[in-house]
Amino acid sequence: MASESWPVDLRADVPAAGRVRTYLVWSFWIGVAFFGVYPAMNWVTSLRRAPLHLYFRQELAIPFVPQFIWAYLSMYVLFVLPLFFIPAARMPALGRQLIAATLMSAVFFLLIPAELGFAREVPAQAPYTAIYARMFGIDRPFNLVPSLHVIYSCAIALACADFAWGAVRMAIYGSLAVIVASTMFVHQHHLLDLFSAFAIVAFLRRRYEVKHG
Repeated sequence: MASESWPVDLRADVPAAGRVRTYLVWSFWIGVAFFGVYPAMNWVTSLRRAPLHLYFRQELAIPFVPQFIWAYLSMYVLFVLPLFFIPAARMPALGRQLIAATLMSAVFFLLIPAELGFAREVPAQAPYTAIYARMFGIDRPFNLVPSLHVIYSCAIALACADFAWGAVRMAIYGSLAVIVASTMFVHQHHLLDLFSAFAIVAFLRRRYEVKHG
């Protein structure tokens, strides 16, 4: 009998050659979509003369907490989770969610060119100086509405949670909440960016269902 703390079919799908192969194929195409869209849209928006400021003035009082960068970067750990939680047959649905979300986001980035309201600052203390300098050097303060960081985090975490129970599922939800909050505390996103991301994920989860069955 499977433990309630572990995802369904995890033991039954080991060794998971088919799962790994499916995971790698969809990871490749998601990477193609992201790197084909995100840098280009950031560059295009940086050329717009009057990008929009889509945030409430009160949001600018949110403190900058450099330590939240670890939670922010932990999104990349989430990309590994489907390999352990989602059966190969259900991975394509998640892959379609992420690719569709990336393309939808590109349209929004073009139609709603937004600019970050927070004044970016590089912390003086190590190791945060190097981390933030590197991040700000790569990621321009555009591509805001919706937040792809939140879209990817939510889509992956919720899909994995669909195949987990008990403490493991709660841990996934808790980690997701911290990652989403971190986008504000490292001054990378505003509230509208988050809520528009939630709406896209909710729509795509219904369109491309990852759950059992």
